[in-house]
Amino acid sequence: MLAASALSCPAAAQSARDLLTQAAFQDRNAQTALARVDKARATAQAELDRDPADADAAVVAAIALGYRAKLTGERSEALAARRQFEALVARYPKNAEAQAGLGAWHLGIILRVGRLMGRAGAGAREAVGLSALDRSVQLGGNRAFFAGLAGMLRINYDRDDAVAFTLIETAARAPTPTPIDRIMQRSAQAVLAVLRRGDRKGAQTLADRLLPFGWYNDKNR
Repeated sequence: MLAASALSCPAAAQSARDLLTQAAFQDRNAQTALARVDKARATAQAELDRDPADADAAVVAAIALGYRAKLTGERSEALAARRQFEALVARYPKNAEAQAGLGAWHLGIILRVGRLMGRAGAGAREAVGLSALDRSVQLGGNRAFFAGLAGMLRINYDRDDAVAFTLIETAARAPTPTPIDRIMQRSAQAVLAVLRRGDRKGAQTLADRLLPFGWYNDKNR
């Protein structure tokens, strides 16, 4: 998961966002993507070292750690990412990105290992994930990113999710003030076209491919 914040975000964090966007959506090699994620994390962490109250850099660092865990498969890194998202949500409860990151973490773990293993082994809970995604949409205004991410995560998790269609439809016509909004809107429009044909299974498959690191999922099934 990755969002771009307001234009006033620190330059270092913005650079880290660009790196994460490329790794998540454009790279096709795990080692290349991992190197980019590590660089983004180091950049965000350096900004945090200069200003520990920089919420934007803290969110980017947490996202980078979550991405790293996905690429390495390291349970310790996945759990550390969850703790970082939980701390961010507690400290900045109105931060839409922190909520989206927490929601994506919970659903992503369950999708990867199943409900039982996800809860027992990592503390992943469906209700927490869905609630955090809903909160991110409420806090994120009318940007395409938040509705699109929540909608596609929902349909990827459950192709019969009644809320997913509305969110994806919203994202398909929502404002796109940042590059990540435009990426997510194009993805939402593609998934929406499949949904309108009544093909929920196809929409689920496409959403999985278009979400962050969908290219990696395809190679590691």
